[in-house]
Amino acid sequence: MRYLAIDYGDKRTGLAICDHAETIASPLAVIEGQKELIKKINEIVTSENVEAIVLGLPLNMDNSHGPRAKIIFQFAEKLKANLQIPIHFQDERLTSFAAKESLAPAELTREKKKKRLDAIAAAQILQIFLNSKKD
Repeated sequence: MRYLAIDYGDKRTGLAICDHAETIASPLAVIEGQKELIKKINEIVTSENVEAIVLGLPLNMDNSHGPRAKIIFQFAEKLKANLQIPIHFQDERLTSFAAKESLAPAELTREKKKKRLDAIAAAQILQIFLNSKKD
């Protein structure tokens, strides 16, 4: 099955995709802003033959839902209204931190790192999801 992971943000939304064997998650793109976000995601779902969405869910360290989780659930409802594929939620705690750590050794400008960070975080969310399916 082909999954598309979404690391939803107010300014930037990171996307990642996995191979058909559900083994490797790879950063795909970063979409700037909110304008036409759903439309752009829908286009990627169609062009990449995506069969399900994995949406990063920001949980508090005690596993409770904070205010940001409510925003994610609202975004998921918008996705459901526009896409006819399943949506799965994956805990995204510490994925942004891990993404920053993985980019630290790269000799990129701060701006270039910022543009890639959200897609790398989405890939981490997707990889955690794929690994949990194998357990």
